Amino acid sequence: MGHPLRPRRPTDRARDLRNNATDVERKLWQHLRGSQLGGHKFSRQMPIAGFICDFLCRSARLVIEVDGSQHGWLTAEDEIRTRRIEAEGYRVIRFWNNDVNENLDGVLIRISEALGEARAHPPAPSRKREEE
Repeated sequence: MGHPLRPRRPTDRARDLRNNATDVERKLWQHLRGSQLGGHKFSRQMPIAGFICDFLCRSARLVIEVDGSQHGWLTAEDEIRTRRIEAEGYRVIRFWNNDVNENLDGVLIRISEALGEARAHPPAPSRKREEE
């Protein structure tokens, strides 16, 4: 536990979220862990751009977010979060909890498609490297 006046580190918060995953997150994680999906390695509850993302495939620069039913629509906060993560060079795809629960095969197909798209269109190199 950290000092009461010092903010918690993102890695501490991420660890708490991993240890207290929702049933839906655990269900999806069973299919993403151990490079089961096309050999792509996923991590869960990873800090990016000041946010903690549900699932991350670094090699494909892909973030997967699973939203509960409390989000009846994409909120302004979700849009800001997505824009900031995308500004870091990641693609964000979102699924509702009921998508994972009722159509897991469809969710896994969509993730596989996104992984294939990332392979077909790798991120452009940063300008900083081009100028060196």
